[in-house]
Parts: sequence; structure tokens; C-alpha cells
Amino acid sequence: MASTKRVYRDSLSKPLTLSQKVFVRSRKGKATKIVQEHYLRTDIPCSSQLCPTCALNPPKDSSGATRPFVLSSDPPSVKSWGPHYLVPDTNIYMKAMDLLEHFAAFYDVIVLQTTLDELRNLSLPLYNRLRALTRSQEKRFYVFHNEFRQETFVQRLESESINDQNDRAIRNACVWYCVHLEEAVAGTGKSAPTILLLSDDKDNIKKAKELGIVCTTLETYVRELPQADTLLDMIVMEADEDVAGVNRYSYPEYYLTSRIQGGVKEGLLHQGILKINQYNFLEGSVSVAGFQRPLLVLGRESINRAMHGDIVVIELLAREQWKHPSTKIVEEERVTKNDNPEDDMQGNIVTAQERKALIEEARQVQHSSAEFRVQPTAKIVGIVKRNWRSYVGHIDASSVPSDAASAHRQSSVFLIPMNKCIPKIRLRTRQAINLLGKRVLAAVDSWEPTSRYPEGHFVRTLGDIESKDAETEALLLEYDVQYHQFTQAVLDCLPKEGHSWRVPADTSDPLWTGRKDLRDLLVCSIDPPGCQDIDDALHARLLPNGNFEVGVHIADVSHFVKPDTAMDNEAASRGTTVYLVDKRIDMLPVLLGTDLCSLKPYVERFAFSAIWEMTADAEIVNTSFTKSVIRSKEAFSYEQAQLRIDDKSMTDDLTEGMRTLLRLSKILRQKRMDAGALNLASPEVKVQTESETSDPMEVEVKQLRETNSLVEEFMLLANISVAAKIYEAFPQSAMLRRHAPPPVTNFEILADQLRICKGMTLRCDSSRALADSLDNCVDPNEPYLNTLIRIMATRCMLAAEYFCSGTMTHSEFGHYGLASPIYTHWTSPIRRYADVVAHRQLAAAISYETLHPSLRDKPKLEHVCQNINQRHRNAQFAGRASIEYYVGQALKSREIDAEGYVMKVFSNGFIVFVPQFGVEGPIHLRDFGNPEPPCNFDEERYTLVFREGTDKEKRLQLFDRVVVHVETVVEESTGKRKVALRLRKPLVE
Repeated sequence: MASTKRVYRDSLSKPLTLSQKVFVRSRKGKATKIVQEHYLRTDIPCSSQLCPTCALNPPKDSSGATRPFVLSSDPPSVKSWGPHYLVPDTNIYMKAMDLLEHFAAFYDVIVLQTTLDELRNLSLPLYNRLRALTRSQEKRFYVFHNEFRQETFVQRLESESINDQNDRAIRNACVWYCVHLEEAVAGTGKSAPTILLLSDDKDNIKKAKELGIVCTTLETYVRELPQADTLLDMIVMEADEDVAGVNRYSYPEYYLTSRIQGGVKEGLLHQGILKINQYNFLEGSVSVAGFQRPLLVLGRESINRAMHGDIVVIELLAREQWKHPSTKIVEEERVTKNDNPEDDMQGNIVTAQERKALIEEARQVQHSSAEFRVQPTAKIVGIVKRNWRSYVGHIDASSVPSDAASAHRQSSVFLIPMNKCIPKIRLRTRQAINLLGKRVLAAVDSWEPTSRYPEGHFVRTLGDIESKDAETEALLLEYDVQYHQFTQAVLDCLPKEGHSWRVPADTSDPLWTGRKDLRDLLVCSIDPPGCQDIDDALHARLLPNGNFEVGVHIADVSHFVKPDTAMDNEAASRGTTVYLVDKRIDMLPVLLGTDLCSLKPYVERFAFSAIWEMTADAEIVNTSFTKSVIRSKEAFSYEQAQLRIDDKSMTDDLTEGMRTLLRLSKILRQKRMDAGALNLASPEVKVQTESETSDPMEVEVKQLRETNSLVEEFMLLANISVAAKIYEAFPQSAMLRRHAPPPVTNFEILADQLRICKGMTLRCDSSRALADSLDNCVDPNEPYLNTLIRIMATRCMLAAEYFCSGTMTHSEFGHYGLASPIYTHWTSPIRRYADVVAHRQLAAAISYETLHPSLRDKPKLEHVCQNINQRHRNAQFAGRASIEYYVGQALKSREIDAEGYVMKVFSNGFIVFVPQFGVEGPIHLRDFGNPEPPCNFDEERYTLVFREGTDKEKRLQLFDRVVVHVETVVEESTGKRKVALRLRKPLVE
């Protein structure tokens, strides 16, 4: 309850009324009694330019200058109500902020303090947007502090809810404005504008009409405005339909551990890793043994607080509830942009916008006739293991309170992660203003059932968004790349001689024991330009019997990196070297990687050699392995090697040996293709950088030459040969690499797309059948189409993985993509830890040394495999992200038209791949007009027909070649500079 008394102050000529507000605040289980003094006054102006009364005492700003009145003397007029001032209630601001911001409507609006305060509690982003409108001179939004004006203040009645008190305060302010303005214009010959209350609350409207207040609903009012159809589409409508099972107060509780364990054991529940759809944050999938297709998880409630990468337990829904994958782009930032970080859970878990998106998806399923699209659908009922880590992102500026700059003011804000598959994270911080525009690192702490978003805490800032150092560190952190400096313990494992270390000149030195002297061979290396960590070199020579001797020589890293040392443990932890555009994050200290181990030309180096005798038809006669010493005669780039091979004037033995290698590699490649090996593709570009600053200058598509294939074929041969040898020696602990055959269902969509759109057949009953059908997917009018199809086919594959031979049956060893029954990685020990292990096992297999006990320990090797599998994937992602960043920077000040290809079609947009820059991105229908133009989406034929403005209808189908305008923008949802695409022209109109 509140008590009031009349008081005066010497400094004020106007009377004040002192009111005491007493209420109880509950937070984290603690109740606190709050008493506030509330002063009421009579000099708060109406701010209408028609009012001479208030003009006598105009408001002042902090500098003492007079503030101009906001509300126009000539307000907008509509047929039903004439000239009027608008007084929206809180729900209007909640559901129609886009409408209020529209340039064509809503001027002269009285923003009551009551509604402003209520809006802040409900949605801080909306509150900030409304505040921005009040600062706009064109829109004329005036904040009337009705809570501090004596005539408009209302006390809360006994048993009255806060919502009812607020509604009564709004009505009371409307009555005051009506009376006040009527009195103000009396005798002036002018008419007071109508005070029009906007509300969709039936009870509020009823009570307002009883008081004689003019009021209407939002929709009724908008229908009176010009462009009514356009404006009505901007209203956030509450869905009439509901999603079954939506809990209005919290997420479902997870099943008890005993129930989960029993359910998994009985096959009623299933376990797997959750993957969130990058184009629809409300859709996830979980691959589960026993199901040919991933199980879909749709909607916020079914995802149930799980995050991308979590190991989850899911329960299959009834068959009639199964859905098909999303046909719509649904972005979290657009759907949830008005959520308030200060509001822990004042509404449904599933918002109206999310419910609408799910309902639209359900309708798509009902209208789809393709049964194969429907996938088993499930809900998450438990979490086995969280994949929480530190996340990089930026602070959502719209979530920062306007008073966040106050000293020691702690506020809740949203961190928007760089990874679109991760939800917003709520942080509490005292430095919100200072964090704006920064790359921020944060950690997730918890996600309670009653919290819409996970809770986290601030860790540190990385620097300004878009700065090279900050963005590079951000992607290293995002992909968990270990980039710290090597410890002293690791550096102590290096040879004491440092860069002066040399292969002993005396061949009787113990270090020569067991090594072959191959320094007289014409060995050379062929690598990308500028390569310093040279792992491999090759040679070929004609033997007296007419056959050829071919050798692959690999840096002998295991000579320097011994098991169970600090350096070995660090290399095992890092797993791989990570290559970025402007730097390299080494697995081993630079002394080894770029000097002592690197097979640089003109210096002697320890190597591990695989040597074959083969016929002119590349039939292998015998294979041998040996530790060796080599002296490379030259280090070529792929281009240099190709030029030398092609130069007919070059007839020296080294060049002839390279020509022999090329000829044999072509035969080896054809044999692999005949066996069913796949020739897949991935979008690859390289960024040319300025030598001193590493600033990007140009983006080029990587050119693949015959010499690329030359090296690849002999590295594959070496890896296959070593795999067979170490498995023969250590059948329970060999370090191998497998590529499992993909389920046939993985190719169903692509096969259907090719059949419908191109009349082509894709067979995938074997790797040979797939390879042959890919070769036949050719369109003479579209030379790039075959490459595009191979890129899409690659995405249907399972990922290759390292494994310990004793953990799988021999039938599971095969490498599907290479059509090889056994495979490993041995040829790059400077940059891959798996190769180091294979080197040690091969050395033991040829009796060069005994096998360390850790390399017989199956559980330990399995743990190593798990780590290097993850590190390998992360390194690939980090490399691609680095290229993406530098491509964006290279195009920063440029706008280019380029050819692209439609890779995916949604009901509200499509994905275009641009080969010139190796990028793909969405083009939304909303980009063609506001509101989004109507369209006809044919899911069965993968087509989208729409109209841009008054132009002819445009028809887009999957695989279509289009012309797009390429520029770069800072993406609001991630803060990253992204390549943005706009459609210039499709081929079909």
C-alpha cells in the first residue's frame, strides 16, 4: 500500500506530493522489503504545440535550454477519428514495434511512462528501440511521465494486480489528456485532437469506453491507414494454433538417470550427438545406430536446453508425429531479437514467432507427397555429456540497458556466438557499454529449466570486431586450436645443438645404425609455394631389369620426438598443425618442423623411406621400408615441377625421374578409379596476401596441376603399403584410418534432385557405381555442373576417422572414398600426430626398434584416436574460417558481379555457391521487398517462383546458374564480415 501527503520545497514553485511505495522483491529465494519515496508534481507538460497552458512553463534540458514541444499542432488525420494523438498500451509495443518504426505511419504518439517501464521489464531490446523513437524528431514520440504527474498517478488498489493497475493508469492518463487539451484550446477557435487509445485487450477497451475514451484495436486502426495491406503484415500475430505439448512455464525436466539407463538398455531411448541446422536454429538431428537416417529434433521444447555437440538421450515420437527436414530459413537473431536478457522466464518457452515457424513446417509436411523426405522425429529427454566450452561472440547492442554506463551497474546482456548453431548466452556484467564492438570470450555455466537461455560469465575481450588479431584469435578459440607457446619442458626436448644440428658425417656413428645411405638418389620435393615444413620427397629411376624403382621419403620425426616425453605429449594433445591464411599453428616446435626434420634441398636429413619396384604398368613387384639418410636435390612448387616436366628441352636425370613419376601416377590413379575410388571435390580458393602486413589482396581459385595428382598418388600408395605392414605386425593396435560407406539414404535427396532437375541418375549401391554415375553427371552447356554435383556428393559422405585396429572388425577397415581395404596416415609426421604413431609402429615392424608399451595399449590408443579425430576436424574448420575471413576482407571495398549456382532451395529463400570466391550464402526473399514478396515454393521440383517489385516472375530451380552481386557486410547475427549475395538475374523469367 502507499501513503501520501502534500509537501512543498523552497526550490520549487509547484506543490509536490510525497508517496511511499512499499513492496517486496524476491530474488534467488530471498525476500527483500523495498520502500521508495515517490514525488508527484503538476508541472509535467503535455508537450502538445496546441497547448498554451503548458507553454507557460516549458521543460528544460540539463543545460537549462528550453525543450521544444513534441506533439504536432497538426497531427495526422484518419477518416474515423480525424486528427489524433495515439496512446498505445504495452502490448502494442510488444507486437508492433516494426510497424511503429515504419516511415509511413504512426506519428504523434504519447508514450506513457507506465507502458515504457512495463516494456523494459518485458523486452529490453524493444524498450531500447522505443527509446530511439522518442529521440526521433520526425516521428514525434513523446514520453509523458504519468507516474509523476499528480493528476495521472494511480495507487494500486487492494487485490488489484499489477497489470490491472497499469491498465487503469493508461486509461487515467487518456482521460487527463482529453480534459487538459479541451481546456487548453477553449476559446482559441481550434479543436482538440482526439486522444486515441490503441489496445488489443478486450477488458481494457471495455473499461475505456465506459469512461468515454476513444479507443480501437491495432488492426482496426491500421486498416484506416494508407498502405494498410503492407502495414498489417508487419504486425506480430499470435498463432491461433498451438504446438502439442508446449509447457508454458519451463522446459521439460530430464528423465531420471535410472530411467535413461534402463531405456537405453531396452532400446526405448537412444543416444547420440546433437547437431543443430545452420539454417534453422529450431531444428536439430541426432545420428543413432540402427536408424538409416538421423533422427530429427524440432522446436525449442524438444531440443530441451541441449546445445550443438552435446551427447544427448532422445525418445522417438509416434510415427504420425514424424516430420521432414526444414524447408525454411529460420534465424535465431530475427526470431528472438526482442527477447529481454533481464527477463528470466515471463512467458512461454516457445514464442509466437517460433510456434508460427513450426506450424508452417508442419503444413509443409502435410502437403508433401514424398515419403522418403519424412524422417523419424524425437525429443531430447536427457544429457549424457555437455559439450560446453568457451564461446566467442559479441554483445547484442539492443540488449544493453541505456543506464548500463552507470558506475558498478550490473546488467544482463546477450552474447551472440559466432557459431550460428549456438543459442544466445545471457551474461551479467558491469562493463556492458565497454564490451560493445568487441570480440568477447564467455563460458556457459548453467541452463535451468526455467531459463529460456543458457547462463554464462564473461571471460575476456579479444579486441575490436573485424581487427585481424582479434578475429584470428577468435577462430582459434572457437575451434579449440591450441595456440599457446611451447613450454620450456617441451623446448628442452630439442637437440642441444639447435639449428647447427647435422647428420653425422661418419657413417659408423651410432645414429647411422639401421639406416640406408640414399644420398646419391635424385630425390626432390614438390609442395605448395612457400612450404617450409617439407614432409615428403620422391625419386624414380630405371632398374637394369627394365622395371622402375620408386621411393617416397618421409621426414623422420620419430627420431627427434620420443614417446612419453613432454614434446610427445604436447604433440599428441595438439594433434595436428593448423594452417591459416596468414600463419601456421605448429604441432611441433619450429626448430623441428621447418628445419631439422624438414626435407629441405641441398642438406642431409634423416628420413623414413618406402621403396617399390614396379613394372612399366605400375604393377608392384616388391615393397620395402627402411630408415635412411637422403639429400634432396631440389624443392619444387607444384607449378615449378609442372613447368620443368613440360619443358622438352630439360632432359637431365632428375627431370626424367619426375616424368617417370608422373606417368606411373596416372596409371596408379586409373587403377584406383577402376576399383571404385571417388573423385570428389570441395570449394578451394587461396588468398594472396601482402608480404609484410599479411593484408589480403586477391582471391584466386586453386589451380590443380598434374603434379598435384603425382604427389597425391604416391602418398596414397605409401599410406596403403604402410597400413598393411603395421596391421600385419600389430593386428590389435595398428593406427589406421577408415572411411565408412555412407548409408544409401544419405544420397536419396541428391539423387532425387538430379533426377527431377537434370534428368540424371545417381547410383550409390557401391563406390564404383557412385563414381561411374558421377562421371556421367555432365551437362555440355554447364561445364561447372559436374564439379558442383561432386561438391554436393562429398557432403553426403561420412567423415573419415582414425581408429585402433583392435577396436573394429577387419570388414570395417575399408576406406570407401579411396576404394582401399586398408589405409593409414604416414606421410606427414611433421604436421599430424597419427603419422608419428604410424612411424613408430612401422619402425618396430621392420625391427628397427622395439615398440613402446604405449603403442600396444589399446585403450590409450583409442583415446589418442578420439582426440586427433576432433583436432583434425577442428583444424579443417579453422582453416576454412580463416579463408572466409580473408575473403571478406579482400572484398571489403569491392562490389563484384559473379556467376553462382543454386545449391539449396527453401520456401523463403535459396543458397547460392559462388565458385570464384569459394563461398556460399543465403539470398532471402525478404531481400526483394518489404513485406516479403509472395512466392510459390514447389518442394517436389525444387523450384521457387517469386516476383520482385513489378518485374516479371522469376523462377529458380536447384542447380540453376545465376548472376549475383557480391559484396561484404558485417553480419548482425555473428558480428563477422560475411560475403553478402544479391540476385542479379536468374536464367529463367
